[in-house]
Amino acid sequence: MIKQSILVLSLLITTGLTNANAQDKKQLNHNSKKTINMETAKTAIEKLLFNYQDALNVSDVNKVLPLYTQDGVFMPQGGPSAIGQAQLKGAYEFVFKNLQLNIKFQIDEIVVVSEDYAFARTVSRGTQLIHATGVKGEEENRELFVLQKENGAWKIARYVFNKMK
Repeated sequence: MIKQSILVLSLLITTGLTNANAQDKKQLNHNSKKTINMETAKTAIEKLLFNYQDALNVSDVNKVLPLYTQDGVFMPQGGPSAIGQAQLKGAYEFVFKNLQLNIKFQIDEIVVVSEDYAFARTVSRGTQLIHATGVKGEEENRELFVLQKENGAWKIARYVFNKMK
C-alpha cells in the first residue's frame, strides 16, 4: 500500500511538473510576443513623435491635428489647455501665427503601459523666431506625452511641456 501511494504521489508530482513546465513555456511565448509588440509599439511611437516634431517645424496645423486623439489635450506652459480637435486647431494656429520653431526631439523614455496606452518623455532643443519682433532665440523644453491607440494607431492623448531655462 505504501509503495502504491509513493508511486501515485510520484506520478502526480511528475505530471504536475510537466504541466507547470508547459505553462511556463506558454507564458514565455506569450511574453515573447508581448516583447515584439512592445518593440513595434515603441517604433510606432518614435515615428509619431518625429512626425510631431516635423509638423511643428513647418508650422502646419493640418499635420499636427491628425497626430492627436479626437479628445486630445495640449497643455502649453503659461497658456490655457486646448481640449479636443477644435480647440487644438485654434491653439496651434495661435502658436504658428506667433512663432516659428526649428527644434529636434531627443527621446529620453518611452514606456508602453498596455496595448492602448504609453507615455514618452522627451527634450526638444533648437530655436524659435518670434514673428512680431523678429527676435530669434534658443528654445529648450522638457515634454511629457501620454499616448493612446485610436483606431489602431498611436496618437497624442495629452501633451505638456515646460522650459528648461
